Amino acid sequence: MTQLINALRSRLDRRAKYLRTLRELRSMPLDVALDLDIHQGDAHRIAAQAVYGQA
Repeated sequence: MTQLINALRSRLDRRAKYLRTLRELRSMPLDVALDLDIHQGDAHRIAAQAVYGQA
């Protein structure tokens, strides 16, 4: 039972980190984002890669 709770807690923590990262990417000023070569459509991919390690 504790493994289930720990797994759920871990997933919730990662989801919160993903949403926080996504929010920060979306709130970035456009000129800064473009300087970093980040386009609006890339925010989901970048956040997922940063939190979940997905390419």
